[in-house]
Amino acid sequence: MPKLDLDRIPAHTGSSYPPPHDAACADRVRQRLGEAGGLTDFGVNLLELPPGVHSSQRHWHSDEDEFVWIVRGEVVLVTDEGETVLHAGDCAAFPKGERDGHQLINRSQATAICLEVGSRSAQDICRYPDIDMIIDATDDVYRHRDGTPWPR
Repeated sequence: MPKLDLDRIPAHTGSSYPPPHDAACADRVRQRLGEAGGLTDFGVNLLELPPGVHSSQRHWHSDEDEFVWIVRGEVVLVTDEGETVLHAGDCAAFPKGERDGHQLINRSQATAICLEVGSRSAQDICRYPDIDMIIDATDDVYRHRDGTPWPR
């Protein structure tokens, strides 16, 4: 049966970012729903953001589309254009190749729940415009912009 049991899908806390960039996301919780359902062409995640927690460092993808839908609570979407409050029911889309970095921050007093959907590309390069960091899907290693790997 294709119905997924959320209680049986592992919850992953934190991020794979190297220190100190992992701190802002240390308490985020992500369940990989698409992976649990056997999807391979795109990812679907249920993201829980407690108060004060970031979804990610601000980033953009060369070869992956992203979409977020706010299920519960409110978050602040941060882009090059500034900040936009997103409430439950709001959504945002980030086409591949658009060099407008984005992230969600929960500045409210309640936990927010978001659904993330994104394509998966073996050629993607994710860039973080506010910090000296990139990651290339071909080797999945965080690097400085000059190519030097971040220490683990």
